[in-house]
Amino acid sequence: MDTVESDRRVSPLKNFVAGGFGGICLLLAGHPLDTIKVRLQTQDCAVYKGTFDCFRKTVSKEGIFGLYKGMGAPLAGVTPMMALNFFGFGLGKELLQRDPTVPATYTQIYLAGMLAGVCTTVIVAPGERIKCLLQILPLAGRMKYTGPLDCAVRLYKQQGICSVYKGTILTLIRDVPSNGVYFLTYDYLKHYLTPDGECVHHLSTSRVLLAGGIAGMINWLIALPADVLKSNYQSATDGRYQGVRHVLRTLLKEEGAQGLYKGFSAVMLRAFPANAEEQVDLSNVPREYHDLKRVFSSPC
Repeated sequence: MDTVESDRRVSPLKNFVAGGFGGICLLLAGHPLDTIKVRLQTQDCAVYKGTFDCFRKTVSKEGIFGLYKGMGAPLAGVTPMMALNFFGFGLGKELLQRDPTVPATYTQIYLAGMLAGVCTTVIVAPGERIKCLLQILPLAGRMKYTGPLDCAVRLYKQQGICSVYKGTILTLIRDVPSNGVYFLTYDYLKHYLTPDGECVHHLSTSRVLLAGGIAGMINWLIALPADVLKSNYQSATDGRYQGVRHVLRTLLKEEGAQGLYKGFSAVMLRAFPANAEEQVDLSNVPREYHDLKRVFSSPC
């Protein structure tokens, strides 16, 4: 029995590689809409009338590859980011669950998801900073950076590591609560969609995708205002904003509350398909979390 069970288990390394490959595929599919979102969020004047207008003008002026500007930074970080997200959620559940044989409560799942958001920020924040700067270069009218590595090096040389991590607080404000909501909503929907008398772990692929997609859309409804602030803050010239409160006050003064939801259409178009594929089998996280701990703590 133990032999059969061990044969069925997938090694943590394979999970890591498979998760990273899946993340890369999702990034390739979703980055164009992310570029449109960032440009809509950061435009100073009405350069674009909406999502389709931004798409049309970007492709017309820069070609199809214009939609993939700034993809190098998130591409380099997507695999470790997904691993940290997975690790943080597993750690959170381990810390919160006194009895691992008892299913986690929704509160525990939410808090564990928040911890996962904290863990991923170390990679997400600098990646977002570099990505946003590269995505808006055509709007600035000059090519200041030749690529993600050149951008990172220049930022570090000019103002040190703080410049590379500019916008970290806003990244935390965006990702910590929204990540908790994503895991909570996804787990709730999986159980809700499971027919009576059946196990949630045997849920059909279509229903799992539906749960992940809806959870992703709710996640972005909560994350979008902070994301708008983050995009503006990270892509702004030095000295334009004195901090998080200043960028919020400036945006509300110039555009009103609706300014916090710029790029809404692009975000929603991207949210369902992207997050449907990012679903995690939450019941397997504790077991695989322990596997990861053994792998990373074992001597070389």
